[in-house]
Amino acid sequence: PQEICNDPRLFVDGISSHDLHQGQVGNCWFVAACSSLASRESLWQKVIPDWKEQEWNPEKPESYAGIFHFQFWRFGQWLDVVIDDRLPTLHNQLIYCHSNSRNEFWCALVEKAYAKLSGCYEALDGGNTADALVDFTGGVSEPIDLTEGDYVADEAKRNLLFERVLKVHSRGGLISCSIKATSAADMETRLACGLVKGHAYAVTDVRKVRLGHGLLSFFKSEKLDMIRMRNPWGEREWNGPWSDTSEEWQKVSKSEREKMGMTVEDDGEFWMTFEDFCKYFTDIVKCRLINTSYLSIHKTWEEAVLHGTWTRNEDPLKNRSGGCINHKDTFLQNPQYVFDVKKAEDEVLISIQQKPKRTSRKEGKGENLAIGFDIHKVELNRNYRMHTLQQKVASSIYINSRSVFLRTDLQEGRYVIIPTTFDPGHVGEFLLRIFTDVPSDCRELTLDEPPHTCWSGMCGYPQVVSQIHVLAAAGLKNQDTQGGADPYVIIKCEGEKVRSPVKKNTVAPEFDVKGLFYRKKPRQPIIVQIWNYNLISDEFLGQVALTGDPSDQQSVHTLHLQDKGNRRSNDLPGTIAVRLLSSNILTNV
Repeated sequence: PQEICNDPRLFVDGISSHDLHQGQVGNCWFVAACSSLASRESLWQKVIPDWKEQEWNPEKPESYAGIFHFQFWRFGQWLDVVIDDRLPTLHNQLIYCHSNSRNEFWCALVEKAYAKLSGCYEALDGGNTADALVDFTGGVSEPIDLTEGDYVADEAKRNLLFERVLKVHSRGGLISCSIKATSAADMETRLACGLVKGHAYAVTDVRKVRLGHGLLSFFKSEKLDMIRMRNPWGEREWNGPWSDTSEEWQKVSKSEREKMGMTVEDDGEFWMTFEDFCKYFTDIVKCRLINTSYLSIHKTWEEAVLHGTWTRNEDPLKNRSGGCINHKDTFLQNPQYVFDVKKAEDEVLISIQQKPKRTSRKEGKGENLAIGFDIHKVELNRNYRMHTLQQKVASSIYINSRSVFLRTDLQEGRYVIIPTTFDPGHVGEFLLRIFTDVPSDCRELTLDEPPHTCWSGMCGYPQVVSQIHVLAAAGLKNQDTQGGADPYVIIKCEGEKVRSPVKKNTVAPEFDVKGLFYRKKPRQPIIVQIWNYNLISDEFLGQVALTGDPSDQQSVHTLHLQDKGNRRSNDLPGTIAVRLLSSNILTNV
């Protein structure tokens, strides 16, 4: 730096998204992410730690040693990257990312540290903004395809997306957007409206703008959904409605314009209505900072973080690279993770990130595998790996990006996530992150069946595995004046029991609940009971006893409810439908 200018500085007049200009490498994606980062003090201070100590001090030139350090979040942890101050130039000008001020160097130094982390500067050519946003924050990135979602035509859907984007922005998240280039020739071509294809923009503000002047604006309270973006080139702006010099701005009072930081300069920053934004842009990436602090006024999430690997093995029970669900024979030969949803319904966020395969500097960028995951609803007491497919309740897309994200709503119960590569036989490492409202007790299922212990010889070892699926009941006894009941199911076998959630106010409940039992005494029956939930003491509504014989081929049994004890002949009101699956081979279910 001191060979480029007389008075080098890390920051000149603070840090801002206007500092940055893209250099000669195709890394608009990285510069757009830096623009977003620069607008968030709490975030850039994490990436540029101890910035006051790292700043040049003209009064103590002897304290400068030409060394800097920056931090990036990679694969579940913050990594410290140390660099020297030598920067690539041509004719004494920086050739990569540089600042408006000739003597400001924070962006060039952050870029060098990121290039070191990635292998080399060349590895930054044509990367992914979503990855950089995650590396700067440790957040979870969610890409949204605006064309596929048809947000232009569907106003209700567009309004909902705007509220979500506004929420991510107001909670300190980072956002970027782009227009897909359909061919190599299309890359970075400028459209008539001033926007550039195949080019990443940083979203620097999202707000509802009040129209009108003076008191009228408060009483009319007409508001417009608006979004502000910045081109990493630091020039070339949108020239349509609400562009810097357009007449639409006369609808907005001077005080509102000042509040929005409205300027009429070709600085690459411009406003658009959200409707126009959805019309012209094809992709938006929201990087959410998931709040896990209990001291916050906003929703707090519980996070589970697990490291996993896809590995190859000739033994089907040990193979962990089975490919996606298209490969039915091998799909279950993948890592499996079990977690619980403990509320009647819960919003669940799941992110899977693969470890980049960059090995040597010469190779530059490593290719990502196509990855994704499926979620299956399983028995409430499953503690061993799945060996037959169960009900799939959600699945992510499969894509060769570094991370894949899914937001879904799940009912109370136990679930298994199966992260996979698209094709079988691929190996690699991944990081799985699950966010729920209450702790999900997420863990990997590693055993295929109950282990043999020194007690197995004395206490016996399971001979049969039985899966009981209670589908529904009908015609139960009315329990209250409204003619309903609050039933739940208990499945018992050899001292173990599974209890379903309560179904409110019904005499024909759809239970859809499963239990799994490894049985040492196959002759002992499996008991399925229905109870009615009461505040003081629950009331018994009836039960059925099942033999669970592996030779029984009839899959669904519809049985009359019986009384307890020896009075088996006493039929009670109601029937229950149960599906039973038993096997002498413990790894069959």
